[in-house]
Amino acid sequence: MFKKLISTGFLFGILASSCTKTSVDIHEENELITTVKLQFSADGKTETFSYSDKDGDGGMTPKIDDIVLEANKKYVVSVQVLDESKTPAEDITQDITENKEEHLFVFTPSPASLITYTYGDKDKNGFPVGLLGNITTNSVGVGKVKVQLRHQPLVNGKISKDGTANPGSDDVNIEFNLLVK
Repeated sequence: MFKKLISTGFLFGILASSCTKTSVDIHEENELITTVKLQFSADGKTETFSYSDKDGDGGMTPKIDDIVLEANKKYVVSVQVLDESKTPAEDITQDITENKEEHLFVFTPSPASLITYTYGDKDKNGFPVGLLGNITTNSVGVGKVKVQLRHQPLVNGKISKDGTANPGSDDVNIEFNLLVK
């Protein structure tokens, strides 16, 4: 019995030491984001639609504006990201701009036919970022648009961002109601 226990322990030790670990740079942890502002510009007018959860996850219910757009129109969209749990509020947009190679905004409409999103900015590797883009509305309809900020830091010293939403984790995951009228 004792030999069996030692053999099992030895085998477990070998197996455990042969596993490889995934290392994410410690300075790359997700920021606290309490506010996301989407600015839609067309025909010389700008409208801002916001998500705000000033106490972060839990606690108070977040305030999420309904996005209302005109049908068959092209909008320039810019994103501002804030941490308003601090005084003064911290503009996280600058951090995202400085670390474009590790961030990706993803805009997912439902139904997909409501809008078309195209990226207007790229990182130094040619991958989209999404702080600036274009949304073209189609015909009249009601639905939702999910806005995600994917944090895609270096993993084991290598770039994980590949232009898709798959690698990384969500810094932001918001679902806005969308009305195209």
